[in-house]
Order: sequence, then C-alpha cells, then structure tokens
Amino acid sequence: MDWRFTPEQDRFRAEVKAFLASALPKSWDGDNNKDRELPEGKSWTKAFVKQLVAKGWFTMAWPKEYGGASRPIIEQVIYKEEMSYHNVSVPTLGGAGVSWVGPALMQAGTAAQKQDFLPPISRGEVYWCTGYSEPNTGSDLAALETRAVRDGDDYVVNGSKIWTSSAHLADWCWLAVRTDAKAPKHKGISVLMTDMRAPGIRVEPIHDISGGHHFNQVYFDDVRVPVRNRVAEENKGWYIIAMALDFERSGISGAATNLRRLHDMRDFLSQGVWQRLPQQRRDMLRYKLAEREIEARVGRNMCYRIGWMQSRGLMPNAETSITKLFLSESAQRISALGMEVLGLWCQLSPGSTSAPLGGIFPRRYLFDRSATIAGGTSEVQRNVIATRGLGLPR
Repeated sequence: MDWRFTPEQDRFRAEVKAFLASALPKSWDGDNNKDRELPEGKSWTKAFVKQLVAKGWFTMAWPKEYGGASRPIIEQVIYKEEMSYHNVSVPTLGGAGVSWVGPALMQAGTAAQKQDFLPPISRGEVYWCTGYSEPNTGSDLAALETRAVRDGDDYVVNGSKIWTSSAHLADWCWLAVRTDAKAPKHKGISVLMTDMRAPGIRVEPIHDISGGHHFNQVYFDDVRVPVRNRVAEENKGWYIIAMALDFERSGISGAATNLRRLHDMRDFLSQGVWQRLPQQRRDMLRYKLAEREIEARVGRNMCYRIGWMQSRGLMPNAETSITKLFLSESAQRISALGMEVLGLWCQLSPGSTSAPLGGIFPRRYLFDRSATIAGGTSEVQRNVIATRGLGLPR
C-alpha cells in the first residue's frame, strides 16, 4: 500500500498552511480562544468563513449544484486536518451544517429541501446545532421523549434537549422528535429541521467543568415546525439519525487535534525543560510520548481510510464507530499525559500569565472527560462495531 500523497495533494496542503499562516491572528492559541463560542465571537467566525467560501474550500467536496466545488473528498480531509491541527475548531468549520446535516440531507432530503437548505450552508450564511440528547434518556437516544404532534401543516413540539453544542449561536436545529408514542422506540422517531428563532424555543447555557460555554439546554414549548421541514418519512427518523451520526463520527478533526497536543508537549519539553528532568523521568516520558504518537498516527490513518471509502461511494458504518471510539479514548490518554508532562505547572489554567502553552492542557484534560460520551458513548460504539461490523447477535 502506498501511503504517500500525490504531488497535487501536497501542493494543496501547503496552500492551506500558507493561508492559515496569514489569516489567523498572531495571538491565535486555538482552544483558549473561547470567545469563538460567545455571541461576540461570531463576527470573527463569519468573516473567516467568508474567506473559506471565497476560496471554494468551505464545502469543497459538495456537488456544484448545492454550492460546493466538486473537489475530491481526500482534499477535503486534508483541509479539515490542517484546520484542526492549527486549532481552527469544528464550529469555525461550519459545525453540524457542513459536517453532517448537509451530507445527510443530500442523501435523504426532498428536492425542495436540498434547494432551500444546502446553498445557504455552503455560503456560510447559517449555523446549525443538533438536538439529540435529552435529560432523562442518558446514552439511549432511541428513548427520547420530546414529542411532535401533527396539527395540520405543522408539528407542535414540546420537550427538552441537553448538551446541545453551540445552540446559543445556531440559526437552525437538526431535531430528533417522537412522532408516534405507541410505536417501538426506534420506529416512532422523526427528524425535523427547526428554526431556532421560532416562538417557544428557549436556550439556557451550561458551563462545563473547564470553564467554557459550549453546551446548552434547549426547551421547546408548543413550537410549531412546518411538516415540509421533516426529513424523509414520518417515523423513519432513526435511519436518518444513524446516517448523520456516521458522517459526524468520520471526521479527521479528532486525529489532528490529538497530534497537535502531542507536538505542543514536545515543544514545551524542548524549551529547556527536558534537560532539567532526571534521567529516569526522561526515559519514562520518552516511552509514553512515543506510544501516544504511534497511537495518534494510527488514528489519522483510520480517518484517511474513511475518506478513501467515501471517495469510492461507500458508506462507512462500523468503520466510523471504530474511529470515534479509538480517537476519543486516545484523546483522554493524551490529555492525561499532558498533565504528567507539565508536572506542577498543570495547576495553572488559562488566564494565568505563567501557564505553559496558555494553560491548554488543564483545560483539555477537563474537557476530554466528555470525549467518550459526546457523539455516542464508547459502550454504544462497541455495540455498533459488534453488530454491524462483526455481525454478532444483539
């Protein structure tokens, strides 16, 4: 197997790197630029997205008819890898709209829905959040309780969603609701595209343990959603959700972030710290750093395999769960190693002028506790791998 990129792909990667070197603020330190998650940070994000749209990169692999550039999927993977490695996070890359709402809608939406919703996403004009998790359902998404009752040409939605990433910034929500309370739990679910400005929607912030505001709880009180905004048939939403989750779990962002964190550790140690460590500690850290580096590169190869499958028209399923499981657990091991590398400095969080690397590792260590829960728990991923990948009985 030839793991080398083509000369054209190498040139494209260099172009992306050069663009980021000129476009990102000199003080950019990635995860610690938390203002991106605040309303006032949205203006910078929109201006940056406009540059990506102008270059044809924002939805580069989408068909031209939907506002894309019809470029190879592998180029899109390269682009997302470089963005994430340079700490330009998923929200800046378009969030749910670009990553899984658009791709899922291309597969399952009506012609009118594709025409109405895809071009605005490709132009960076709208921002999407995903309404899946609920307070009373834990990791069992199929047990959701938010109800949508048909009333003429509308559904009337009541219920609550929790851990809704960037709901405070979103224009639209990809919303999972129960439309048949009497059907088996996997059979009575539908997906509604919901305007976040609709009357009856209330967004309450949830501040996570790392101090950031990324998550929210969203309340729906007699919210009316047009029937024309339902994706696919009524009560067939579970299949749409499963497809969208495959797109969500197939990204290379996690792999690139893991590598970046390891390289941040290396840079920290190279600034005179390594020489001051006792030999025994250096030997131990050398082994651990090498192990995590190998692990991170394996995760990167997994992501490129998924990109290759998608470029061949295949729909990765168990493969995306394997990758999500591997990368999320790897992220926790890497952030834990970062705390070990920092030693006593790990107590200094963002905001401290003495914090190494801007205090990124304490923040990542705390935030990464959720990595094996968000996007589907590790237990769920293992079940998917067992049933869909290995063909084992339920």
